[in-house]
Amino acid sequence: QVQIAESGGGLVQPGGSLRLSCLVSGSIFGIYSMSWYRQGPGKERELVATIPSSRGATVYADSVKGRFTISRDSAKNSAYLQMNSLTPEDTAVYYCYLPALNSWGKGTQVTVSS
Repeated sequence: QVQIAESGGGLVQPGGSLRLSCLVSGSIFGIYSMSWYRQGPGKERELVATIPSSRGATVYADSVKGRFTISRDSAKNSAYLQMNSLTPEDTAVYYCYLPALNSWGKGTQVTVSS
């Protein structure tokens, strides 16, 4: 069974940056697309970004375009989310997700506050 573990969340001031990491167990990581979702207080879970397994374009939510960058390192079974110019509206629990296996991590909390 696939296990997914997010890390890198924390408290950051507005305008700051964080880099989230997603580690996936097993050797199947490289063949699947990966996504980051988030769920803010009182909000529904929403897609933040998706990166394909190999060829193809990454996809971003309009609210994070130009500020967030998704990447992956298949050799390390890991995906990343670089978040810059953070605002309080980015406060949420961020989840890593493998769509092909419908598998979620437990999430990592990001709080943007002064």
